[in-house]
Amino acid sequence: MLNSKSLLNVLPAVLLSVVPVVGMSEGVRSQSIETRRTIAQAPAQPTPSPTRSLPAANLVDDVWQQVNRNYIDPKFNGQDWKALRKSYLNRPYKSYDEAYRAIDEMLKLLGDPRTRFYDPLAFKGLQVPADGDLAGIGLRLANQGEKPVITVVQAIDDSPALKAGILPGDIVTQVDGVSVRAETVEFVARLLRGKAGTVVSLELLRQGQPVTLKVQRAKIALRQVRYKVEDNSIGGIGYIRCREFNANAEMEMKAAIVALEKQNIKGYVLDLRGNPGGLLSSGTQIARMWLDQGIIYTTITRDNSADSQRANNQAVTQKPLVVLVDGNSSSASEIVAAALQENQRASLVGTKTPGNTSIQTVLQLQNETGIAVTLAKWLTPTGRDLNRTGLTPDVVVELTEQQRRDLFNDFSKIGTTADPQFSKAVQVLSQKVLGEPVKATTRK
Repeated sequence: MLNSKSLLNVLPAVLLSVVPVVGMSEGVRSQSIETRRTIAQAPAQPTPSPTRSLPAANLVDDVWQQVNRNYIDPKFNGQDWKALRKSYLNRPYKSYDEAYRAIDEMLKLLGDPRTRFYDPLAFKGLQVPADGDLAGIGLRLANQGEKPVITVVQAIDDSPALKAGILPGDIVTQVDGVSVRAETVEFVARLLRGKAGTVVSLELLRQGQPVTLKVQRAKIALRQVRYKVEDNSIGGIGYIRCREFNANAEMEMKAAIVALEKQNIKGYVLDLRGNPGGLLSSGTQIARMWLDQGIIYTTITRDNSADSQRANNQAVTQKPLVVLVDGNSSSASEIVAAALQENQRASLVGTKTPGNTSIQTVLQLQNETGIAVTLAKWLTPTGRDLNRTGLTPDVVVELTEQQRRDLFNDFSKIGTTADPQFSKAVQVLSQKVLGEPVKATTRK
């Protein structure tokens, strides 16, 4: 049985602990799910003697063993996994760098970008200081462009990033020497975190020109949930934006709903756009605030055992609800949105979500390296696997390039009449409040 009090997918490499991960904690953004039972593991395979004495070869074998024991697909994407082990261990490894390249090559054969190897620099970026003294530089990031790159959406007011001169539209290419050109927002966010007072080095592209900055990390107080009342012809509408499902989001969400209920609003728009996920336990509890009955999600492990999390008759409100999602609403956000949609509790408005349904464990290996291995996945209440297909809104509202640029350049417009997706959500909510049918539409 998988324990929902865990972290899910804020990294494409989920931090789920089957084996302890040094310096990691549940209070940190990650995709992790803890397990209460021992996952069926294949026995370790003896290493061929010719390379056993070489540390680099041992690392290659360690990676192979972890995948062999834990990977969700026992057919390994159609690969002859045992034959691959023999092939890779028969290579002469003169250095760890050669081993790292071989490991990357081997893992790519699984066809699963979320099962990946972390060299020492990358793995260091995943670790949380033992004293829990986490800090950052105050950036909001997104994947932008036809070939998505890590792009600065906003430097938070009075943050180290703003003081260092980081601008909306800057493209992040390296963090402390680690290339992030092909990485996710969540992975980059982890690299940017660290102990308060430490310095992080950034390589940026600004209008095509390289920029190098050093920024000192600091503690940044950031509320994950914000809310307001939006006046409408049908009466007040409660707008709630949740940026991430962290340890405080559950408390903040309940406080927001309770406060809005006192203002006698007619219904709600819950904005999960750009929410990359976070604590699975937080997402589960927030789904229960809107949903009285029904399955929230089901996890499936390597041995095909299933475990479902359900609503528990603890909904804070029954008023009509519309949920906003987009291509950056990932993992736990997709769990919440799918639960509300498939249980017919809410209509979804926006654009298709990315379809991040896998659950990884992150394990520490020798030479300060690590590996993320996919060992489970989650399904929607109706049993759908959204992996790589995503969740399609009831009402699809694509933004034009100009609309996207306007919102990108002025974050304050989000959740206002200048936000076309929000405006459509208000329209759909008005229909629901008035008892009118919501027609599935596509709008540009």
